[in-house]
Amino acid sequence: MSYDVMFSPMKIGTMEVKNRVVMTAAEFSLGQTNGEPTERMMNYYEERAKGGVGLIIPGICRVNDMAATSTFTQLSMSSDRHIEPMREMARRIHQYGTKLCIQLHHPGRQGYCSSINSLPLVIPITDRFPKVPQMLFKATPVLLGLEQKKICMSQQAPSKCELSAHGAMRIHAMSKREVHKLRDDFIAAAVRCKKAGVDAVELHATHGYILQQFLSPNTNQRTDEYGGSFDNRLRFITEIIDGIKTQCGRDYPLIVRLCADEMYDRIGQPEKGYNLETGKKIAQRLEALGVDAINVSSACYDTYNYWLEPTSFEPGWRAYLAKEIKSVVSIPVIAANFIRSPEQAEKQLEEGYQDFVGSARNFICDPYWAKKAQDGHPEKIRRCIGCLHCIKSFIDNASNKGTPGECALNPSVGIEREYASMPKTGRGFEVAVVGAGPAGLTAAITLARRGFNVTVYEKDEKPGGQVNIAASGPFKDKLHWAIEDMLTEAADLGITVQCGTEVTAQMLAEKKPYAVLLATGGTPIKPRSIPGIDGENVVTAPQILLGEKAVENSRVAVIGSGLTGLETTEKLNEMGNTVTVVEMADKVAGNAWFQFVDDSLSRIQPYGTEILLSTKLVSIEDGAITVEDKAGQRKIETDLVVLSMGVRPNTALAQELKEKGIPCTLIGDADKGGTIGNATQSAFHAAMAI
Repeated sequence: MSYDVMFSPMKIGTMEVKNRVVMTAAEFSLGQTNGEPTERMMNYYEERAKGGVGLIIPGICRVNDMAATSTFTQLSMSSDRHIEPMREMARRIHQYGTKLCIQLHHPGRQGYCSSINSLPLVIPITDRFPKVPQMLFKATPVLLGLEQKKICMSQQAPSKCELSAHGAMRIHAMSKREVHKLRDDFIAAAVRCKKAGVDAVELHATHGYILQQFLSPNTNQRTDEYGGSFDNRLRFITEIIDGIKTQCGRDYPLIVRLCADEMYDRIGQPEKGYNLETGKKIAQRLEALGVDAINVSSACYDTYNYWLEPTSFEPGWRAYLAKEIKSVVSIPVIAANFIRSPEQAEKQLEEGYQDFVGSARNFICDPYWAKKAQDGHPEKIRRCIGCLHCIKSFIDNASNKGTPGECALNPSVGIEREYASMPKTGRGFEVAVVGAGPAGLTAAITLARRGFNVTVYEKDEKPGGQVNIAASGPFKDKLHWAIEDMLTEAADLGITVQCGTEVTAQMLAEKKPYAVLLATGGTPIKPRSIPGIDGENVVTAPQILLGEKAVENSRVAVIGSGLTGLETTEKLNEMGNTVTVVEMADKVAGNAWFQFVDDSLSRIQPYGTEILLSTKLVSIEDGAITVEDKAGQRKIETDLVVLSMGVRPNTALAQELKEKGIPCTLIGDADKGGTIGNATQSAFHAAMAI
């Protein structure tokens, strides 16, 4: 298929973009505490420019250092010191014919209080002592702990309103002086961008940040000229736009990333915020003000899953938002719309949903997404599976380590130069990888790139490992894309994958490979201390998810509320069963990323499923289980018990190899149970250490 529309040029104001492909902003903590781009950040974006993207919008860029910070290592255009470093970043991107747009941002009530007024103290120290930031990140958990106790300064917000679901623990209504100061900061940052040779700027007015907070009646309850009526709620962004157009020139391209719909109705609170009809009115006003393009998005931190979708969402589910905005404006419309394939992108362009196709996660996962499509090889694209390892790792790493986010399927993120020049020391040596799940295949691909001759052995007839189980959950089929795409890459690299092959220690002793990596996965935990655990009325979660055990219209107890337990509960609900979930901890899926928990619970709760927290399984009998909570023990009538208590690493082969004196490395679930991202990261680092 040709992608004639996607790879045709189009203008945004006076800026001509070589194609319709936009890498939209996603913060990954690649900068310095002083707000300047690092070599690592420039390599990261240069790789995406090299990969064929027409327009790159890097992650959030703060406009002042006092209260506009979301991470300590994001970009900044708060000072003239940032002009020359930004000029170099623009030069690096421009050499591939790609345009650069900087997204100007302030978090408002979604920011961290610990960042307030701290950077002006930190920056001079870190400029002189580059190792100091690591000490700061070690203190972050303490600072966040103080925030939780509300021992912190208050973050700026348009008005004193409810706190965001995630973010500042204290907020205050901005004084008029603060409003004017922040307005001027946005304008000054745009002027610096133009001086640095940046092609355009974007105002971040979605995902619940401060510009959206001013637009929304839920967060803007001011009674002065900056709140109340529709016109007043638009006054703040209007003054910023007017200022940028006045000081940068009417011809300097200005984009607004707009929340078209706050999506509160999706979480059962339709009375809050604003909907699509208001979003369309805002878009029309923005065009009248001289904005050159609208980058359509939606939602906020309260409605997180409706702007940063987990796996279960269907590609293109929110394309209607862009189409509705496009119907009322004549300027170009950019939209991400959870696009996952070039075919989908081309179709939405052809059918007039939008003028530019945007994505961040596609290009995090595969920097060469655009080039592969343009060269006629879409089958070689490494597809994003929506596993959210990127956002989870970013939050964890940026807050606690000062390191960038990761991608579950692309180990080169943040180390693009090092990855491209990895040592080719394999010299054709034979390496055996046991297990064709995500860990095994990642290790094999990495080793093959290093010049090793790799054979992957898989005992099952089908590759995939634990992903085959996870992808069997409701709406989780996209997870198997990871395996399909790894197999495609493995074939290109000449890797042999032998399925239906049970590997023994004797077999490896005879083959004498240079190295052995074991991705032998894990086995569902069945605590022998629980009476009745081996009864005929007891099965494991994988047996339900893989369809090995069918049960309908029965009373089922699911033991464990981790993600696998929740997915199993969903499937049992769909089959007409009455489900009770028993969880020892005081929180549902306590170790899981909150978006997946919210997503699963949104489908489980309508069935009236009972979830018993702080409750322990004591014993299993015929037709019942005994559980214990703070009130004591009681019986629950049940026809079937499903165990979802985690997995225990399969280390039997490793033990046999040890006894024969054959060294090996455990990776993925065979080392430590976790997510796809955990498995691939451990596999990559193990393969690089060979």
